[in-house]
Amino acid sequence: MKPKSQSAFQTRIKQTQRGFTLVEVMISMVLLVVGLLSMLGVFGVAMATTQTSQQNGIAKQLANETIESILTARETANVTWSSIQNTGAGGIFLAGFQPINCAGIDGIVGTADDAACGPQILEQPGSNGVYVGTCPPDVCTTLSTFQRQIEILPVIPAGGGPPSASLRQITITIQYNTPQFRLPRNYVLNTFISQYR
Repeated sequence: MKPKSQSAFQTRIKQTQRGFTLVEVMISMVLLVVGLLSMLGVFGVAMATTQTSQQNGIAKQLANETIESILTARETANVTWSSIQNTGAGGIFLAGFQPINCAGIDGIVGTADDAACGPQILEQPGSNGVYVGTCPPDVCTTLSTFQRQIEILPVIPAGGGPPSASLRQITITIQYNTPQFRLPRNYVLNTFISQYR
């Protein structure tokens, strides 16, 4: 009886000491490489998204700045109600996509005198995090990859009829290219403006 139990014990030892085969090692390495490559892809997408989010933030800020400029011009009575239209309709706001220039002498964004002022520059605090007001040490970026379109349309009532004389629809479109894809993207902001303050 003893010899039988010893051979069974030896068989168990041989089965538990069995190692990995070359095929199992190769399969596990392939799975590991696939997992690591997909992780690298996720990091690449995250970096691209970070760059795109900065461009999106700038576009949003430019659109808000444009709306505020138009509303401020109406509030302060710098312009008449009839001039808050595109140039084709007798107003002062340029139609079509225009480069992002700083506000001209009139202080209103998107008018003909903006070209004389030159390109708008985005100024951000330098590496120390303190805004100084000069470049350098602040980081200054020209907004040459951005364009702005101001579209001011009359509002037609839902049931039809003549357009409202005291209400207009404003659509601001900021077009820009993302650094990684070089494809144009649009940020659109819609609002209404009334003749009454």
